[in-house]
Amino acid sequence: MHFAEFVIVIASLMALNALALDIMLPALPDIGAAFQIAHENDRQQVLIAYLIGFGSAQLFFGPISDSLGRRSILLGGLGLYALASIGSLMSTSLDQMLLARFIQGVGCAATRVVAVSVVRDSYTGARMGKVMSLVMMIFMAVPIVAPSLGQAVLLVADWRWIFALLFAAGAILFVWCLVRLPETLPTENRRALNASAITSAYLRTLTTRASIGYTLALTCVFGGLFAFITMSQQIFVDIFGLGVWFPVVFAVIALAMSAASYVNARLVEAIGMQRLSMAATVVFMALGLLLLALSVYGIKDFWIFTGLCLLLMACFGFIGPNFNAMAMDPLGEIAGTASSVIGFISTLGGALLGYAMGQLFDGTLVPMGLAFALYGTAALCCVLFARSGGTSIPAAAG
Repeated sequence: MHFAEFVIVIASLMALNALALDIMLPALPDIGAAFQIAHENDRQQVLIAYLIGFGSAQLFFGPISDSLGRRSILLGGLGLYALASIGSLMSTSLDQMLLARFIQGVGCAATRVVAVSVVRDSYTGARMGKVMSLVMMIFMAVPIVAPSLGQAVLLVADWRWIFALLFAAGAILFVWCLVRLPETLPTENRRALNASAITSAYLRTLTTRASIGYTLALTCVFGGLFAFITMSQQIFVDIFGLGVWFPVVFAVIALAMSAASYVNARLVEAIGMQRLSMAATVVFMALGLLLLALSVYGIKDFWIFTGLCLLLMACFGFIGPNFNAMAMDPLGEIAGTASSVIGFISTLGGALLGYAMGQLFDGTLVPMGLAFALYGTAALCCVLFARSGGTSIPAAAG
């Protein structure tokens, strides 16, 4: 597989997650009405059920892929994602929908773990950071177009057809990977699938200072990102009254993230992952504090809020790929397990942090400002921890 196709297929695999989330945003009111969800904040369960499945299942796919190889796990996950899309489409109750969405998240977890592991199998260091930045740049195109795609579906059909599109995406990628993506983990490099080996790999990931530090920092930043995703429809539609224009504004904000990932890919080998991500984290925290201050004082201007969100998402374009690459870099020989632990902590933790803030939504911008300010500050503390001391955590390592 040529480099360009490699980047595109990895980006597409990771983009399945963004697609399953962002295409749903315009449909949340219709889904709420279909299942008689009385409280508007409870619509967020459709997003959170998926994220819980996506986050928790990653913990198990890593060791399995380290033992059995990447392809079989990837193809199984894509098949499960496609089948769960049909289950969501056919749901007749909220409980059935949440179960199907949870299973869909489990299937997509395999694609995320394997995608990152395949990159680590193939690249290291700044080169891996560049590949991840290019992947992020491409897959960030999905949040740009997904809400508009969901809105377009709603203009001609009901919300169930959105899941038909998710099924098609999973099926197409299944065929593509079956035909084109080779196995990247040689048989001689595979690890035994036993409790001792898995526990050892888990402990090494959790006790490597850089890995756990940057993983926790990524978790905090994901908390801000997921808070934005869960509250964005209510903020832009209910507070600012955008209506069908909400996907357009969401796309512009997502475009900033994609553009920042592109710039990061161009600069990372020259400037370094640590410098770029550290600067972006400081700016992320400062912008969050500014948004919180403006929200507390009751300043509710559409252009100011959108501009700050645009800058915050641009920071994520520098933070996400670099934190992920720096967390993975010391753990090449256990890439699958490391990817699963990092993905489990950052995704599930970020989802819970985002959901916690989303449930605080009270018709004001304060919960959003609080999310970015609090989680940005926590992320900076985690980065400082990752960069201090030795390579392992003494107490745990002992």
